[in-house]
Amino acid sequence: RVQQRLVRELEKKFSGKDVVIVGNRRIMRPTKSLKDQRPRSRTLTAVHDALLEDLVYPVEIVGKRMRYKLDGSKLLRVFLDPKDRNTSEYKLETFAGVYSKMTGKAVTFEYGN
Repeated sequence: RVQQRLVRELEKKFSGKDVVIVGNRRIMRPTKSLKDQRPRSRTLTAVHDALLEDLVYPVEIVGKRMRYKLDGSKLLRVFLDPKDRNTSEYKLETFAGVYSKMTGKAVTFEYGN
């Protein structure tokens, strides 16, 4: 609730700029020993998934698909809840740009049926 209000106020203040708030997460490298295993929340996949959730926050993610192209590149397709279309449709390019800049993965955002 606070995040939605804060984002709205910051977007008003910066007139026309899109604002996103993302949590600070740490990725740990895999350990060799069985004694000190890393927590699941610190794996690369978990951190990237949490980053995606933070990025689109008021909107709910309803599905994800990985598309493998013939040239070997991968494209992550993220399906968002269509009931939030009018509140977040103008931010989809911003979401894709921020996610690809932070993770290096190509992503597109769409609204599911």
